[in-house]
Amino acid sequence: MTSHTFLRLSGAVALGLSLGACGIPDRLANVGQAPALSPIEDPTATKGYKPVQMPMPAIEHASYAPNSLWRTGSRSFFKDQRARMVGDLVTVKVKVTDRAQLDNTTKRSRKNGEDFGAENTFGFENKLNNILPNGAKADSLLKLDSEGSSEGSGSVRRAEQLATNVAAVVTQTLPNGNLVIEGKQEIRVNFEVRELIVAGVIRPEDIESDNTIDSAKIAQARIAYGGRGQITDVQQPRYGQQVMDILLPF
Repeated sequence: MTSHTFLRLSGAVALGLSLGACGIPDRLANVGQAPALSPIEDPTATKGYKPVQMPMPAIEHASYAPNSLWRTGSRSFFKDQRARMVGDLVTVKVKVTDRAQLDNTTKRSRKNGEDFGAENTFGFENKLNNILPNGAKADSLLKLDSEGSSEGSGSVRRAEQLATNVAAVVTQTLPNGNLVIEGKQEIRVNFEVRELIVAGVIRPEDIESDNTIDSAKIAQARIAYGGRGQITDVQQPRYGQQVMDILLPF
């Protein structure tokens, strides 16, 4: 091993040890103590803060008519708070309980046989025997047999269950009054992030009085639940293995 290579390896080891040692003094100082809560801070002053941009309805200036309790832009006389405009929120009650069981059995059999011979040929069968090679007989010139069979069976059993709530944002109002919604929820536990995405088209009439709607009433529903992080990375095959699975024919 050359000196240059040794120095490079030593630098890499030192860098790894220094990175691994980050936070060790703080962890040693908190031995036997409960983890401290983070202080309340101004979110807009933290590093990496970005303002949120959401679709908003057109601004309606409030105006009052004489001798009227109605105000322009009010949702209803009784203050109905159900979502109906772009930017409003609606809670989607996601409940997926799918079950599927399929059993298929196929069985097929076929047998064919063909025989051809010249046992009697106007008295010339003896001469035909002399022409044929040794051991060949005129009464059994050709015999074909074929037999084939195939049998297959398959079964599919699937059960999925998901029950949770997620708030969605109205992103578009269609000409017929229906609403396009989309919501995303992320939950991080240690080094794993769980994601829930809900999108689709709903009718305002299906929104309940508490501003919730069942996921079964969403048209063109798109519901995705998954995660990303260390656990998901371990459960997935490596990229090289996935590429080889696609390219190799066997």
